[in-house]
Amino acid sequence: MSAAARSLTRTPERQPIEPLSLRRVCGLFTTGVTVVSTGPNGRAEGTTVNSFTSVSLDPPLVLFCLHKQSRLHDLLQESGGFTVNFLSGQQQPLARWFAEKRPDAFAGVPHHFTGDGLPALSEALAYLACTTVDVHAAGDHDIVIGEVVELGVPQHGQEPLIFFDGSLGPLEAGAGRFSRAGEPPAPARAS
Repeated sequence: MSAAARSLTRTPERQPIEPLSLRRVCGLFTTGVTVVSTGPNGRAEGTTVNSFTSVSLDPPLVLFCLHKQSRLHDLLQESGGFTVNFLSGQQQPLARWFAEKRPDAFAGVPHHFTGDGLPALSEALAYLACTTVDVHAAGDHDIVIGEVVELGVPQHGQEPLIFFDGSLGPLEAGAGRFSRAGEPPAPARAS
């Protein structure tokens, strides 16, 4: 298109995206639920996070997004690493527990420390202990990238906890395939 034609073409004005509308729409994207934990020198602090993803297998990199006002910011910088704890479907109360701003969130919660001294939930579905390799500012959050240095699957075979449309609940799977809650798994086909 020529410059003259572009000047005659009217560009529609865009309306700003409301944060709550964006949150509602993004809530329709199903995610797993994690607790990201950190803490230097035997301290343990954590927060519930669903903005987690694998980035690279070689090197083994993952990322999560952390609100700039999170209580974990200073501890994360001090410790130089973090643990991503994948929650099982039975750990919905734990997800809510860590979502609240509690200075003693690990009190009474079974946990252990990784080889690098990072706190990990002992009854998590799985965990990844990571060394922080980069932090990128992104709006009101930071994107935290870590290299996986240790992993474990303490509760192998459990259903994961998922977040969808503002609700937490277990993912119900049958015969290795995803199914809706209350529906029997699809029958196996003869080959």
